Amino acid sequence: MKKFSLGTFSLKSSPQQRFAGLVVDSKITSVSSLAEEFGVNTLRDQSVLSLLENWEVSYAALESIVNKASTSSWYSEDQLIFRPAIDLPRQVFCTGANYRKHVVDLTVDSNVGPEGFNKDELRKWAEDMMDQRVATGEPYVFTKPVSAISGAYEDLVLPPTTSKPDWELELAVVIGRKGYNIRAEDAMDYVAGYTIVNDISARDLIPRTDYKMLGTDWLRSKGQPGFLPLGPYLVPKNFVKDPHNLSMRLTVSGVTMQDETTADMLFGIEQQIAYISKYAKLLPGDIICTGSPAGNGTHYNRFLRDGDIMIGEIAGLGTQRQKCVSFDK
Repeated sequence: MKKFSLGTFSLKSSPQQRFAGLVVDSKITSVSSLAEEFGVNTLRDQSVLSLLENWEVSYAALESIVNKASTSSWYSEDQLIFRPAIDLPRQVFCTGANYRKHVVDLTVDSNVGPEGFNKDELRKWAEDMMDQRVATGEPYVFTKPVSAISGAYEDLVLPPTTSKPDWELELAVVIGRKGYNIRAEDAMDYVAGYTIVNDISARDLIPRTDYKMLGTDWLRSKGQPGFLPLGPYLVPKNFVKDPHNLSMRLTVSGVTMQDETTADMLFGIEQQIAYISKYAKLLPGDIICTGSPAGNGTHYNRFLRDGDIMIGEIAGLGTQRQKCVSFDK
């Protein structure tokens, strides 16, 4: 069977009209037009979200079409505007502090730990703490507003509220079935596929300094417009052999900042789904951002600035590209 993916697009000649697109070998066509061509009523006039709401049927129909369709008259990528791959999900969940080296580096960089420890002692303390967390702890999850979502190639407008906008390349899980209290051993049955996100964060707005007992403020630090580029594609799970062993790489203005694999996750996808669904009902099209590897701006003391070009890629899922633009431009 041909590998295919999905996305949401507009023609550059008709930017106001959006359509769910089927993608094969970088060629794209409207799912609805294919439905008409092959007489598949279940795919007519569907968004990517509505396809996910009946994913088992939708996937089988797409699978039956893709081997028959000729891509010769399909659009090329340069004819299209890429919208968020799912336009738009209803819920976004983010699993924080979920990559071992990332958390250890942040601990050392921020010098958070027992007093009197040198950097080597602090690193060893953080590593032991992460091992203990995996053995006895649970994922740490927060939500992010849907209004933060943008397309994979849209400019990132740097808001005036922060002086430390940071990057966090992440593998995103796309949910394909409604679920509540899902067991970890059943969790992958609820996954439709995967995409790429960048959990942009205002580092200086995370801690609440006015009342420290409040701890972290995820709304102001992660919820601003454009702070979650999503896409370019939704790749069905059947085409991703092992989501826990995907290479991830992000560059900022040509310099490699993140270069890891998803194997460094502390809590795997199954554990995240089980944990989230213990407290919230998952819906088709929901996004779970599974955490970001080491190499954020905090580690380098280098944050996003006007003119920067961010390029993020995850093996088999495509590439994102954002130009950073000052708010006042």
